[in-house]
Amino acid sequence: MLQKEEILLIIYLIAVVFFLAVFVVVFFVAFQRRKNKLLLEKYEAQQRFQQELASSRLEIQEQTFKNIAWELHDNVGQLLSVANLQLNMLMTAPVDTLRDQVSETKDVIVATVEEVRSLSKTLNTEVVLNNGLVESVKTELERFNRLNFLHADLKLDGEETVIRKEDEIIIFRILQEFFSNVIKHAKANKLFVHLYYHKNQLQIIAEDDGEGFDTEQKSGNSGLQNMKSRASLLGADFNLSSQPGDGTQLQLTYPYPIYE
Repeated sequence: MLQKEEILLIIYLIAVVFFLAVFVVVFFVAFQRRKNKLLLEKYEAQQRFQQELASSRLEIQEQTFKNIAWELHDNVGQLLSVANLQLNMLMTAPVDTLRDQVSETKDVIVATVEEVRSLSKTLNTEVVLNNGLVESVKTELERFNRLNFLHADLKLDGEETVIRKEDEIIIFRILQEFFSNVIKHAKANKLFVHLYYHKNQLQIIAEDDGEGFDTEQKSGNSGLQNMKSRASLLGADFNLSSQPGDGTQLQLTYPYPIYE
């Protein structure tokens, strides 16, 4: 027969094994729940990113159509009106003055063709996908200069790093939102954009010399909130600083993703 001590030892070992089994089961269940929660959060984050990407594409498309409308009305329309006026004058002009007027009309038509070519660069609503971030920003700033909205400059530093096209679209939309506010509200004369490609991150600074505003009063502005939320989706640091009478500055620091 088993001694009393042996029986107690067996009971103790059984209890230990039981508690270990319970601990393993509880740990496994908790681990699975945590894993499922992380997978769900990752899925939801991907869904939010895709929704913002789709929204950014639509907004870029809408802004592109607005740009086309402005340029057709303000530039191409006026140039064609001048050409038409000059052609009407040619019909009644003396023969000896025809040469100069024909030359002037030709210059106007050449300028119109150039405007149409410049406009065609923005007709493709997937301009960011095709041209990349740098060329897209250049095109936008060149348009501001061409239409005399203000004087815009772009500075590039560092070696340009290839980043995901999806991220470029959202970064460009953040900048486009800032540019739109500058044109509509800032009454600025100058706009400066600096793209600095560091080793591990892209630093973007965009600033104007306009009227500025009180950021505390504008904290609930939908455009500002959109820029912040999109920067957050990219894992980027976002800061917008401004003071009345002292212009506005946007700083965006985008860390290059580490791909597994």
